[in-house]
Amino acid sequence: MLVANGVEVITVVDTPDPPTQDSIIPNNWLSTHANGTICLFPMYAKNRRLERKPNVLETIQRMFHVERTVDLTWFEAHKKFLEGTWSMALDRGNGLICASRSARTHEDVLKEFASQLGFSETVLFESHDESGNLIYHTNVMMSVGHGYFIICLDAISDPAQREQVKTAIAASGKEVVSISKAQVNNFVGNMLQVQNVNGDKFLVMSSRAYKSLTDEQLRTLEKYNSLLHSDLTTIEDNGGGGARCLMAEIYLNKK
Repeated sequence: MLVANGVEVITVVDTPDPPTQDSIIPNNWLSTHANGTICLFPMYAKNRRLERKPNVLETIQRMFHVERTVDLTWFEAHKKFLEGTWSMALDRGNGLICASRSARTHEDVLKEFASQLGFSETVLFESHDESGNLIYHTNVMMSVGHGYFIICLDAISDPAQREQVKTAIAASGKEVVSISKAQVNNFVGNMLQVQNVNGDKFLVMSSRAYKSLTDEQLRTLEKYNSLLHSDLTTIEDNGGGGARCLMAEIYLNKK
């Protein structure tokens, strides 16, 4: 679907050994940045640390200019974790990081990431789902695109934290697309905006998420990009992630 719409897709075939059944979700151990940086993140689950395989990094380095690697994996020895863009919503253009605090999103690692990558503002908060459980991955309830934030403000129960998030978003100048906790359960927060070779923007989501959007939300989002969706039911039901989790975006310059 992405390729049919002119989006360049790089696929790296996983190796059978060691077995890494969750490797279809790459955005939690790797991020790339326009200044030529690759960042490697400390992972909560030990079996998922095995996903940091050389063949993935070698493929990226072969195709793109990589100036440096920021390796934060040493935090694992201190039981402090930050699972990439699972744990953070990055407004790269405004130097803003929004992150929901959890066992998988530690403030110390967040500060180090922000310092290393030059983000000027970090907003840390706690959020809870419809059942009252702590949301441990920010990208379940928040997504950032050119022109908008998709966010479940109702998930942020502390009024002061909610206001801090609203203030930061307002300063960015972007429109807020507010979603409900019920929509969070349908992976509406788990979307990613991508761009094709012609510069056209698309918001990618699962069909479950698409069907959960209201007419008003659809109209708002379609002002900024076309919408693409695909049936990801098996992955959502068994892997706990939606469309955004399946893509690690590349901001590096091509060789």
